[in-house]
Amino acid sequence: MDLTLAAGFPSLRPSSAAREANLTFPRASLSSPATVSHRQQQRPPLAISSELSPFNQRIEALCRNGNLHGALQLLRDSPAGRRRSEATAVLLQACGDQGALDVGRQVHRIMSSEGLMADSVLTTRLVTMYATCGSSGESRAVFDSLESRNLYHWNALISGYSRNELWEEAMEAFTRMLFTTDLQPDGFTLPCVLRACARVSSMEAGKRIHGVAVKIGLDCDAFVCNSLISMYSRCGRIGEALQLFDLMPQRNLVSWNTMLRGLSEVGLAEDCLHLFRQLLLSEEEEEALHPDDATLVSVLPICAAEGLIEMGRLIHGLGLKLGLIRHLRVSNSLIDMYAKCGRLVESQSLFRELDQRNEVSWNTMIGGFSRSGEVRKTFELVREMAASTEEAMDEITILNASTACSEPAMIQTLKELHGYVIRNGIQSNDLLSNVLIAAYSKCGSSRTAEEIFFAMETKTVSSWNALMGGYAQNDDPQRAVDLHIQMVSSALRPDKFSVGSLLSAAARLRYLRGGRSSHGFILRNGFQDDSFIVVSLLSFYLQCGEVGSAEIIFNRMGERSSVAWNAMISGLAQNQLSGEALCYFRRMLAEGRRPSAIAATGVLTACGQLSALRQGKELHCFSLKADLSVDSFVGSSIIDMYAKCGAIDASRRFFDGFQKKDVVSWNVMIMGYGIHGQGLEAVELLERMEEVGPPPDSATFLGLLVACNHAGMVAEGLRYFEEMKTKHRVEPKMEHYACMADMLGRAGRLEEAATVAKEMPAEPDGRLWSSLLGACRNHGDVEMGEKIAARLLGMEPQKAEHYVLASNLFAASGRWDEVRSVRKTMKEMGLRKEPGCSWIDVDGKLYEFVAGDF
Repeated sequence: MDLTLAAGFPSLRPSSAAREANLTFPRASLSSPATVSHRQQQRPPLAISSELSPFNQRIEALCRNGNLHGALQLLRDSPAGRRRSEATAVLLQACGDQGALDVGRQVHRIMSSEGLMADSVLTTRLVTMYATCGSSGESRAVFDSLESRNLYHWNALISGYSRNELWEEAMEAFTRMLFTTDLQPDGFTLPCVLRACARVSSMEAGKRIHGVAVKIGLDCDAFVCNSLISMYSRCGRIGEALQLFDLMPQRNLVSWNTMLRGLSEVGLAEDCLHLFRQLLLSEEEEEALHPDDATLVSVLPICAAEGLIEMGRLIHGLGLKLGLIRHLRVSNSLIDMYAKCGRLVESQSLFRELDQRNEVSWNTMIGGFSRSGEVRKTFELVREMAASTEEAMDEITILNASTACSEPAMIQTLKELHGYVIRNGIQSNDLLSNVLIAAYSKCGSSRTAEEIFFAMETKTVSSWNALMGGYAQNDDPQRAVDLHIQMVSSALRPDKFSVGSLLSAAARLRYLRGGRSSHGFILRNGFQDDSFIVVSLLSFYLQCGEVGSAEIIFNRMGERSSVAWNAMISGLAQNQLSGEALCYFRRMLAEGRRPSAIAATGVLTACGQLSALRQGKELHCFSLKADLSVDSFVGSSIIDMYAKCGAIDASRRFFDGFQKKDVVSWNVMIMGYGIHGQGLEAVELLERMEEVGPPPDSATFLGLLVACNHAGMVAEGLRYFEEMKTKHRVEPKMEHYACMADMLGRAGRLEEAATVAKEMPAEPDGRLWSSLLGACRNHGDVEMGEKIAARLLGMEPQKAEHYVLASNLFAASGRWDEVRSVRKTMKEMGLRKEPGCSWIDVDGKLYEFVAGDF
């Protein structure tokens, strides 16, 4: 789509996405177009004469200065007559404007005691005053007490209900007026009740009111037409709204803004920007319409949602040219647009330039940092907001800040935010509770998350999803499955996010049956076309090793999103299907998809697995051109790729020049030295990490132990294993013990290796015993090897490689009967060792072959 503002376009017609079949409108008479200005659209039901007497001018001056009690006393002291009626009307207006309900009630008593309740002007003001002050009950009581009611009374009642968001009551009052009086609604009545229809999504009522407008000749009134467009848009009938807009004989700026907002809210970017350009081109006509702040605020969310940064900048320039940036809501929308388009520097610069900020300004900037993972900047701004005198933190601030708490190190900060909510009486609604549940879960405090959850009076599906999602992503996926069963038992119907959490938990548990059951639920309930669900299914099957099922789902997708491509490529790489991952990456590029950091990480991993240095270098260049190499995950993958392809010097050069080093980058480089057996270099890098880098973690010491193992540095390996526990307070995991056992076994210290295995806090898995069995074979300890083989085959009898190790042990000592017995058992069980596999690069293409191909 051409996004140049100056481009010309033909007459607007609804796009295929916006059109609706069989549109039916009441037949409108368009012969006498009616136009109203923006000021006329806000016309009040009554007007007070501007030629006030000196007495009434004194009343008005007191009201304007906020001295309503002084005005009330002056009113009491005045004589009856026309002058007093005018003063009463002025004071009622001021009570409504300033929310002075108590003063308004006293004026009401004066009116009742002095017989002014028969004055239709004053009673209309009285009905309006109560509604404006939020007392709809008293407004209705006054209305019901009136002996005769005119259209102004009905308008005051209906608009009052609408103002107080009592939508059903507004619609009921309108219906009552139509059927119990001979009054005919006017251009003020219909917009009020149409707004109510829009807010309750009552399409049928809105269409009936449209019919009333046609019948009484108000279908050409711009104010009414604008309200109809808004109603149709809010009710999801954007096609009707577009057609009505197209049929309007004359449109004012509100018409354009209403239509733009409707298109923006339903995400029709192309139609919205098309219409925006038409508005700009209308400036060349005789009655030019210039965009205002409402116009820009309607269009900028589309730029933010679609990532249209260039269009957003053009609108920014237009706003500067027209002097609209002075409107705070335009500046806030620009801050939001830049942040959502990933331009945080421009967003923050605009935020800092604001002379005055409101809570939306602060929350928009905080939300931008939070969504982008800029945790430090998020909380720097939260603290700055809390210390400022401009605005106090509200529910939205807490929501944005809590979302940034996504790791155990943030638990104390999250508790402080939660404490702020409690101390300041911020209402903890469902949304805030759900965000706190999710944040506590991500920070590893599942117990607190459950306490918040079970303290909720009403648990919605979203609440269950927040708790299940936390368990699914953390260390207790089985609890997520149990919660899903509880939710279904409570008669709540799972939504797509519930199914997504269940699939995530099932994938981590390798619970293939549960995932397939969810797949059936998806098909039965029509979720199979939802992109989020399809990608969740794809990831589930890939994590469970069911690559064939994942490929079927992927190939059946109509339009594959970037997320689906990312899941497929990274999933294939995780399943060691590196060649297939590269093929899918090429397919992705051929279809014109721009790879994300996730896809780049997956395909770089595949290159490392294949030792495909040439393709790895090409991907490194691609990452540089696509501005992906600055991403911490992509950068770490480049370091890893070079190391696994044998180019350890290239790996170190990239590491030294990488600006965003995190603990993963350091760990990958140390592990690279480990797999190359360069133990001294790994130790030197650890010492440097302790000086200038992040604190070492579990993966750091695994890489270091691997380096010591492959370099034969047994004494250093033992020392660092102890320092890991004592100096750095890092608890060894299964892989650390396995590495230590392997290192001791390689050195021939088999008894010590067996002791390490016995001292483990958990039962050793097959990896450790397999390593020891290989060491026994290498050092000729058949007796120990035989015991380990029996234990290993009892633990994992389906793995062919264990039988091969046992066979090799017996063969090395000449025990051929045992060799034949082991081979016979393998044959009876249908086990076969996977043949060795190699790759060769010919003219930039990788070819795979296995033992026996030639």
